[in-house]
Amino acid sequence: MTTYDDRASLTDLTATVERVRSSVEGVIEGKPEVVRLSLTVLLAEGHLLIEDVPGVGKTMLAKALARSIDCSVRRIQFTPDLLPSDITGVSIWDQQRRDFEFKPGAIFAQIVIGDEINRASPKTQSALLESMEERQVTIDGQSYELPSPFMVVATQNPVEMEGTYPLPEAQRDRFMARVSIGYPSPEAELQMLDVHGGASPLDDLQPVAHAHEIVKLVDAVRGVHVAEAVRRYAVDLVAATRTHPDLRLGASPRATLHLLRAAKASAALGGRDYALPDDVQNLAVAVLAHRLLPTAQAQLNRRTSEQVVEEILQRTPVPATPQQQRAYGLGDGAQAYGQQPRRL
Repeated sequence: MTTYDDRASLTDLTATVERVRSSVEGVIEGKPEVVRLSLTVLLAEGHLLIEDVPGVGKTMLAKALARSIDCSVRRIQFTPDLLPSDITGVSIWDQQRRDFEFKPGAIFAQIVIGDEINRASPKTQSALLESMEERQVTIDGQSYELPSPFMVVATQNPVEMEGTYPLPEAQRDRFMARVSIGYPSPEAELQMLDVHGGASPLDDLQPVAHAHEIVKLVDAVRGVHVAEAVRRYAVDLVAATRTHPDLRLGASPRATLHLLRAAKASAALGGRDYALPDDVQNLAVAVLAHRLLPTAQAQLNRRTSEQVVEEILQRTPVPATPQQQRAYGLGDGAQAYGQQPRRL
């Protein structure tokens, strides 16, 4: 088990993430939970799908996150005529060298923004599959590694489906989490008019963290401890989706892994080097719901995947919290999760 003898890793993580969070929240008004989830996915080495109606700031969120980190950024506008080679790259014959030379595509960046991803054809969408899972691109039998950190932030509009191609289940499963920004509160919208009324705050947004810092923080998140009880809880939640009568497709083992990684990142953001069941609970809907397919009857009854996950959360027994462990006389709660209590 990884321990933090100097505890500087998580301390630095908290400070760095706080700078990035403040930077992004200066652009996205009144949505702290959305910003936190975005940072959680970044530190958990995942990819984020932002799905919401037009005009609520989907692309703005992706750009604000990308510009807050000093790293390479590419934006891909997905259109029906976009080709797979536009994303991955292509080998071109060099007359002088008399050999093929690889020209990298837009995927070769540390943060890739895919705008309106469901407007491209399935053939083009599939060009992202290898890069999102294996963090490499294979062209003409040659594999090219992608830079680190690497994150795909994709947006899509769920209400305008004419002329679009819904993401296949295999690709939706590669996104660690899906988030919907939603409409702002009247107070936040009024503040937005003051901030965005004259000029876009993106114009003045400066990087507050470097890419190498993010890589170190990702390593720190990997070392967060997850006890057997918490791992079992995550497995039970995912297994319940595979037998639920309202679902014709449950969550995959990849979903379990993503839920665990996201819980570790959430614990680190909270200043802890051990995960709790609360971390799993708080992320279950965002990590699992977009992977599930309701049955026809559930759709007729207007049952959503989010509602099913919420129901599963209510029915699945939760491991005892540290406070309950102490109250039941089972010893220190932090030790029950396999970690010595410490103040970070």
